[in-house]
Amino acid sequence: MIDKIIKIKNETIKKLEEISDLNIWRELELKIMGRKGELTMILRNIQALSEADKKTIGQAANEIKRELEAKFQEAKIKILGNGKAKSNFIDVTLPGQKFTSGHLHPITLIQNEIEDFFTSLGFMVLDGPELESDYYNFEALNIPKTHPARDMQDTFYIDQKNKDGDFDMVMRTHTSPMQIRAMEKYGAPIKCIVPGRCFRSEATDIRHEHTFYQVEGLMLDKDISISNMKALLEETAKFLFGQNTKFRMRPKFYPFVEPGMNGEVTCYMCQGEGCRLCKYSGWLEIVGAGMVHPNVIRAGGVDPEIYSGFAFGFGLNRLAQLKYGIEDVRLFNSGDMRFLEQF
Repeated sequence: MIDKIIKIKNETIKKLEEISDLNIWRELELKIMGRKGELTMILRNIQALSEADKKTIGQAANEIKRELEAKFQEAKIKILGNGKAKSNFIDVTLPGQKFTSGHLHPITLIQNEIEDFFTSLGFMVLDGPELESDYYNFEALNIPKTHPARDMQDTFYIDQKNKDGDFDMVMRTHTSPMQIRAMEKYGAPIKCIVPGRCFRSEATDIRHEHTFYQVEGLMLDKDISISNMKALLEETAKFLFGQNTKFRMRPKFYPFVEPGMNGEVTCYMCQGEGCRLCKYSGWLEIVGAGMVHPNVIRAGGVDPEIYSGFAFGFGLNRLAQLKYGIEDVRLFNSGDMRFLEQF
């Protein structure tokens, strides 16, 4: 048996010295050292020998195996080295390869602009969890279980029970839960914005999507009034759409503010004259806002008798649509490079 192993070793080493192709090298390695290779099968048969022969032949066979492994590695390095030497030549007259660069997503562009604007006014930029509890997403925002506003949002609940045995984990439907978390952590006074992703069970069309982005804003201090809110939102509108942009507020109900309003700007397409984009009204809705409800301030651990404030929310998808003239909101999540390469 040992003579057969030595014969295999010598023949293999001789063949390795002549090989210059990596594919032939792989075939030989598989033939000799593979799971069903010649040397491997012989080594397996050593188990059937007597204890004395098993010790002497086994030791010699293992040494030969290690020697062959080293020879195979040396041959491989030699083959690869020769191939590298042949490919060192570079024809500098050939045209270079053009490397494509990435593009920031239009929502990211708008978010960066919003963050730059509000940080210049002293606002903090905060982040919060996308998987929220029913308490932060609804209860603490003055939306109890029987409130019809929950039906409007058609939320995605998670199959996970809390300590009371209730399924109360929900993919957040807005960034407003961070109002409560921010007040709990920082107290008052406070100025912050919270950009982030939200989820609702929507019937998708050119204006609606189940996954979208918002930026929440909160300002809380002593003697804050609705005039402070209007002034801030007017400046935001002018920053986004130009200094000639006009801003108006119209009443609207939101459970977590009192009073609530919608903010609209003059249509950038027709400059307020009326067109298809603004449905011939001359105005485009961009923000929901209002004075923070006392129940919400109280839920955040702040005394509403001392502090007052306002909150607002922009839809980043909506702002990007208006700013870049994007007709279909579903393009944002499409991953279509033809769309993304425009920005």
